[in-house]
Formats: sequence, C-alpha cells, structure tokens
Amino acid sequence: MPAVAAILGSAFSDSLPGQLDLDPEEVDTEWGTQTLYRFPDADRPAYVLFRHDLPHRLLPNQINYRAQAAALQSVGCEGLLVTSSVGVVDPDVPINRPLLVEDLLMLENRLPDGSACTMFAEPADDHGHLVLDDSLFATRLAEQVRGLAEEVRAPIADTVTFAYVQGPRSKTAAENRALPRLGGQVNSMTLGPEVVLANELEIPCAGLVVGHKYSIPDRDPPEEDALSATLDRSREAQERIVTAFLRRAEPVDFPNTIYRFGTDE
Repeated sequence: MPAVAAILGSAFSDSLPGQLDLDPEEVDTEWGTQTLYRFPDADRPAYVLFRHDLPHRLLPNQINYRAQAAALQSVGCEGLLVTSSVGVVDPDVPINRPLLVEDLLMLENRLPDGSACTMFAEPADDHGHLVLDDSLFATRLAEQVRGLAEEVRAPIADTVTFAYVQGPRSKTAAENRALPRLGGQVNSMTLGPEVVLANELEIPCAGLVVGHKYSIPDRDPPEEDALSATLDRSREAQERIVTAFLRRAEPVDFPNTIYRFGTDE
C-alpha cells in the first residue's frame, strides 16, 4: 500500500511532536542507513523523517540527502510533505504563519559537498532528466495540505518561492538583499535538495514552511532567546498540519516526468 511521509527539521530539535506516537525503523539503502519513524495512527503507512536526526545533531551540510530520499522510496512513499522553519526576505510575507511553497530558487543544482544534486550520480539503466510538467511541488498534494490546514484551524497564510542556501553559515547582508531580487521570498539551508531528489525518485512533494524571523538587512536579527521562542511558535503551527497530513493525506500521481533517452517515457 502506498505511504505518505513528512520531513521535519529544526523546529523539532529536541523531541518528537507531542501528538505523534512514533516507532523508529532502520532502512538500509545503497547510500547508507536511515532511520524513519512509523506513524501507526493512520489507515495506510505513514512515516516521519527527522532530517537533522533526533535529537538534532547534524548540520545541514552533514545530512545524507540521498540516503533519506532512497529510504522514503523503499517504504513506498507517494506523498511527501517537506517542512522547514525559514528566514523571510520579503517584508510582505508574514512570520509565524504556515506558508505553502510553490516554487524553488536553487541556482546551482548541487549538494553541500559540491556534487550534483541527483540520485543519478553514476550511469545506470534508469537514469534520466527530471522534466517539470507541473512543479517540484505537486499541485494536487499542495491542495490537500491547504484543505487539511483549514480543517485544523491553522490556515495557510500565503504561497511563496523558497530560496535554497547551503549553509552552514548564515547569509551576508548582500546575500539577503540579492535573494528577493531573484524572486526568493523565504529561505533555509535544507528543503531544496530534498524535493529535487524525491522528484527524481518520482515521489510527489508538497512544501510547508513557517517564517520564524525576518532576514532583512535593515532589521536587527533576533537574540538567541528570542530565536528559540520563534522556533517554538513555528513548531506549534507545523505540528497540527503535519499530524493531519499523516493521518488523512492521500498519495497522488507523480505529476512530472523522468525523461530517459531510448525510451518512450
């Protein structure tokens, strides 16, 4: 039976989401072993993946993105909700409110180690080009997330373009000025590679983010204590939607194409 899954990040750095009773499962892949957490309170298989491990220990550049994507494929994931707590570079985008990602700004298709952001690292019979007929963020799955958010009284405040910045350092003032000029509205050090790799494995994705601070040069950054408080609020906003997604979301057809030379695909 097809599964759904959610990827959680820094907002859940210390503990499992309060409403979720999760069981860890080790999944072996050709890229390494990855822990997924099975969510039993659903009518079909549902999983949670903690991108930074649990508790939070991995910097963004230390994440084994390929192993994570391969693990999700191995459990039959056909609906993936990728979440992130983000900095906001567009002053018109609200913070501490759920946002749906509609497009990705990732100017270099690379993983943090400098290698190409692809599951097709070596020649293989099934390699190909990811062609976007819809979007990296599947429209039908995003519509489900929007409806579930309304049902749990955590409505989506806006749709945004997500800018991927590798990290692990924070951005400079010049970079924060450049991103909105290129079309980016929110950013973080993850999410980009995850949705690219998942799409190459024909896993439909939706992106749910919450802005926990403004990354605008003329605004002072939050103090460390304040940043922790904003991450707490970000977690609360995401948790209700993620829980509803795991319980009630339905897999969707992959809306894009992997073009393989010499085939009709």
